[in-house]
Amino acid sequence: MVAAALLGAERRRPPGGSVTALLDAAAAETVRRRAGARAVVPGQRPEPAPPDDRAPLPTAAEQRLATLLADRALSGPSPAGAAAGRRGSGPDLGELLPQWLAEANAQGYRAPAALLPALLDAARARTDLRAETLAFAGPRALWLARQNADWKFALRDGVRRRLPEERPEEAEQLWQEGLFAERVALLAGLRQRDPEAALALLASTWQTERAEDRLMFLDSLRQGLGPADEPFLERALSDRSRTVRATAAELLAALPGSALGARMAERARGCVSLGHMGRRGRTDRTDRGGSSGEVPPGTAIVVEAPHTCDADMQRDGVIPKPPTGRGERAWWLGQLVEAAPLEVWSEQLGGLAPAQIVTLPVADGWRDDLHAAWCGAAVRQRNATWARALIGEPGEPFAEGPGDPAKLLSVLPEEERGEWAARFVAAHGLSEAFRILGVCGVPWPLPLGRAVVDALEIARDAGSYPWSFSGVMGLAERCLDPADAERLAPLAAVPDEKEGESPGAGAYWAESFQRLVATLRLRSAMLAELREGRQEVVQEESEG
Repeated sequence: MVAAALLGAERRRPPGGSVTALLDAAAAETVRRRAGARAVVPGQRPEPAPPDDRAPLPTAAEQRLATLLADRALSGPSPAGAAAGRRGSGPDLGELLPQWLAEANAQGYRAPAALLPALLDAARARTDLRAETLAFAGPRALWLARQNADWKFALRDGVRRRLPEERPEEAEQLWQEGLFAERVALLAGLRQRDPEAALALLASTWQTERAEDRLMFLDSLRQGLGPADEPFLERALSDRSRTVRATAAELLAALPGSALGARMAERARGCVSLGHMGRRGRTDRTDRGGSSGEVPPGTAIVVEAPHTCDADMQRDGVIPKPPTGRGERAWWLGQLVEAAPLEVWSEQLGGLAPAQIVTLPVADGWRDDLHAAWCGAAVRQRNATWARALIGEPGEPFAEGPGDPAKLLSVLPEEERGEWAARFVAAHGLSEAFRILGVCGVPWPLPLGRAVVDALEIARDAGSYPWSFSGVMGLAERCLDPADAERLAPLAAVPDEKEGESPGAGAYWAESFQRLVATLRLRSAMLAELREGRQEVVQEESEG
């Protein structure tokens, strides 16, 4: 029967001698198999999804969301800043989803039921969408995730919203019986509401957890880290797992006033001190360098890096083996200085302020190692004063400094970040600006937006091709103030080709600016749809 169906009645004689007989036999066989099948046991019907009482989306905003999701599904996720060839002059709708979701949540809307599957698919593909998507989707996202394993991330990321504060017994049960992802999310959510209760939950099963699980649970303590966590973290310094020990040491180093910080400070003080630079470049140590805050002539920083990494240092998180290409002593020094509280250096170095300390010469070629460690400490301890001193004025390219200015910039207040980035772009253009632009707030403040656009114009007038700046152009589409669209519209015109200019560069630049202006206009429209719709809802509620 199968051979006749596959080869055809012309090549293989079917059972019964005709096609009709073949189909009759197949139908009879199908009925026989179905009749012989055993009935399955019916499963329990799931409870209905919880209600969501938030306001529905306005019609225009719902249609806009459907368009954004459809474009994402067709084009797929595109990494921020990736050059994907010529995109044409149309906006990249998928990249506008994060802003749309953030604004929809700010206005308090609920997600349309019909679009929930597409929203969860988008969040599954892009982790940067998950928090806003789950907030927008509400309780129905968790309900759907229990029916579809593809959306299990929602159970992990959404469980922290699931348990009311007044039901600790449910939290205890989930901690004892839940899936690993649910337990991680529970611990993270509980740390936000009650850090000490979360710590007690973790301590109750710590000894029985697997090493990889202990590491993930320990990382949750970053949220709400406080003095009450110190005894537990001190015990974790003796953990069997090296990565667990290292994470515990990192958390203790970030905890103000911790005993580990004091131990690291004592070790670091023995490595770094003030000295005097002689005429022949010889440097001698001094005890303290005075306490007046003034810098005597010839003052320099003297470094005596550790010669060994003893067992106590290793217990406090110092990794003995350096990475390839790094010397042992420099590696140990960096870890000690990075873990020491930054407040120790003013006292150790003659009462000088951070801005004075970072300008001092460092003897014997230790400057980059020392400054890189201070940069790491400033980022870890979120110390804006030290970050400001280390990042300095935006006068030098990144490659010439020991630290990462983008990380240091992230420690500063948002307004200050924008101002520093604007001065950097004005001084150096866009060739090294992508990293610092990525840590600036959205929308960019007016000075930063103008500096970026001016730098793009300069690059265009110099005859460069726009894809050399595709990363910055992509950021500009998402981060420039939408109100700048009309001001930038003249840049979208195709300029006359100049002598010596790269062939077609002007047309390519015009296309890029057309896309920029179109994206800004689209952002302005979609924000207006959400905000104006909410105003109508508020007005109706007040009239009701």
